[in-house]
Amino acid sequence: MKNLKYIYLLTVLVAFTYSCSNFEDINTNPDASTIVAPDMLATQVLKNTFTTNGSGVFEFVSGNLFNKHIAALDPSIPSSAQYYFASFGSFGDYSMLTDLKFMTQFAEGNQAEASYKGLALYLKAYYGLSATLAMGDVPYSEAGMADEGITRPIYDKQADVFVQILDDLQTAEAYFAQGYNFDGDIMYDGDAVKWQKLCNAMQLKVIQTISRQATDDQKARFAAVVSAGNLLESNDDNFKLVYTEISNANHQFYNGENLRINTAISKLTVDVLKTNKDRRLFYFAEPAQILLDAGNSASDFDAYEGALTSLDPTTLAFNKDNGDYSLLNSRYVDFMDGEPLLRFTFAEQCFIIAEAIEEGWVTGNAQEYYENGVKAMLEYYKDLPNTDGYVQGMAIDQAYIDNYFTGDAVYTTTGTKEDRLKQILTQRWLIDFFQGNGGNYPQFLRTGFPEYPLDPATSLNPDDTSVYPKRWKYPVSEQTTNPDNYQKAIDDQFDGYDGINKTPWYLQ
Repeated sequence: MKNLKYIYLLTVLVAFTYSCSNFEDINTNPDASTIVAPDMLATQVLKNTFTTNGSGVFEFVSGNLFNKHIAALDPSIPSSAQYYFASFGSFGDYSMLTDLKFMTQFAEGNQAEASYKGLALYLKAYYGLSATLAMGDVPYSEAGMADEGITRPIYDKQADVFVQILDDLQTAEAYFAQGYNFDGDIMYDGDAVKWQKLCNAMQLKVIQTISRQATDDQKARFAAVVSAGNLLESNDDNFKLVYTEISNANHQFYNGENLRINTAISKLTVDVLKTNKDRRLFYFAEPAQILLDAGNSASDFDAYEGALTSLDPTTLAFNKDNGDYSLLNSRYVDFMDGEPLLRFTFAEQCFIIAEAIEEGWVTGNAQEYYENGVKAMLEYYKDLPNTDGYVQGMAIDQAYIDNYFTGDAVYTTTGTKEDRLKQILTQRWLIDFFQGNGGNYPQFLRTGFPEYPLDPATSLNPDDTSVYPKRWKYPVSEQTTNPDNYQKAIDDQFDGYDGINKTPWYLQ
């Protein structure tokens, strides 16, 4: 398990050594062109932003382990994230702000100049959101300004970072609203309208993420964005990275059979799906051998059992050898194009609004939004390629979707608000199954749903094994490259201690 710690550290070091030396070469080589097409930079930055680099498949696996969708069953596989080992965060994505600045400069005079400016602002907001949720106060207003002489950027207060992120998303939306499609976009194929909708939807996500601290003005802004209605409309608007059958552009788990047979679906995931008679179970996993031997059919829900992620590695390995667990579905390793990497979906937008209705931020029918979100994800799997012959005869079809809301899957109208929020947030958590982004963890910290297993006997939280870590520490390099601002940040927030159990502003 220590191996993953070193992988994390290596990832941080790689991120911080990333540079824009290619631009220096262009500017100093008299035989080279002095102009770089903005679409080339857009492609490169989007690829670097939305694909896993550095540690590759292990980085992908660790995000799923932290969110309790899967369990590692072999002690030789780095599994620290499964046991809440949180070490150092990274400002590595900020290195791409230089490329984005060049992109907007080279787009001057281009018909799609506004859209490239919108892309730059959206991605800055994306990087800032990831950084502040991971660590707390972070550089934002002065991030990416080394070329202007600011090599030691101040750490903005987390509350101020969120305000700036929301402002940048709003400005980006206005740029995309000018309607100019642009080249180099591997996510939406340059569709400015889709980017505009995404900018609006992300404002909803950002405001809801700070629900404990959101001001009345921010809640009103949330309601205004919903009322305006210029949001994602269906799965066609999902923000996703589509893998291909081209080498280095394929799904991370392709040809990873050795990892697959040592990776089980989690008990938390299985229990939720079995309770709702949700056929996504057959898309996610394969039946447990011991349950097949007991006479169950592969198409029976009772043929599936998940691994409790808080069990110690030795016990998990023993149980795996005994055939106790449902391993990941083999479709994840058999296809280069796999399934797309989802970064934001119409379904998540539905669940965000459903929660807001339950909290009284907006008016509307929470049940309708909840059901539309669930249906959208079921339709996503219904239409997913590479599933024929891999779902044990339990394919999701339209008839199944139409009759999904029975039994425990019905949105409760007799239960408490907490019961309904648990339903909404659990379905939102399922969106991220085997997506590798770790994106649901802040939502779990904010709401407590669904409840992640925690056993102090196996937790690797270095400061307190009885609690969930709430943040990552600042990169070690900050202590030497930006010491004054680093020290001020931990003094102001955490009484001088850069600890993973300290509570950042958005969770207070």
